[in-house]
Amino acid sequence: MKKRVFIILGILTALIPLGLLTDSPAWGEWDKEYYKKILGFIPEGIEKAKEINAPLKDYSLNSLGDISSYYLSAIIGAVLIFMIFYFLAKVFHAKNS
Repeated sequence: MKKRVFIILGILTALIPLGLLTDSPAWGEWDKEYYKKILGFIPEGIEKAKEINAPLKDYSLNSLGDISSYYLSAIIGAVLIFMIFYFLAKVFHAKNS
């Protein structure tokens, strides 16, 4: 079972650069102007929201190219999410034992 999960994660990670082929932004990564263009207005909550300073803004590092940065961001994100769920599984398994 574990091997199957890692194979699926590997395939999904390999497909990451496909997002670079489109002109549309990724889901949930819209700026205020995108809302105005698509909806015709900027929702009040988004208008008042502060910008978030992401550690890897636009998934890029100055020393790496776009695709390498995309892969690195994907790997870091996948590892962090895997670690969180692994930790939660251990905690809940210990609690139920």
